[in-house]
Amino acid sequence: QVQLVESGGGLVQPGGSLRLSCAASGSISRPNVMGWYRQAPRKERELVATITSGGTINYADSVKGRFTISRDNAKNTVYLQMNSLKPGDTAVYYCNAHTLDIDYWGQGTQVTVSS
Repeated sequence: QVQLVESGGGLVQPGGSLRLSCAASGSISRPNVMGWYRQAPRKERELVATITSGGTINYADSVKGRFTISRDNAKNTVYLQMNSLKPGDTAVYYCNAHTLDIDYWGQGTQVTVSS
């Protein structure tokens, strides 16, 4: 069984910062890709950022220059540093781990950007 446990969401004012963390545990070892997706109300889930075990990174255009993804392979943990947050970033953020053609998902953490 694989578990992805997210933390770090919350309410922040526009221009503020948050840091999300996601730790993978169980029958999973060094996922090929870890990343973050988000889903806003009445919208489809979309990619935010991904990072491979070798360090190759991909960002959605909407977050480039504001968000930074990183991972600690020894801890099977991925992070998302979010700066200069905008109301449009409001969504439930989901952690993803992809390995051996299987996708695992966290339960989601709410990020709300509002004054």
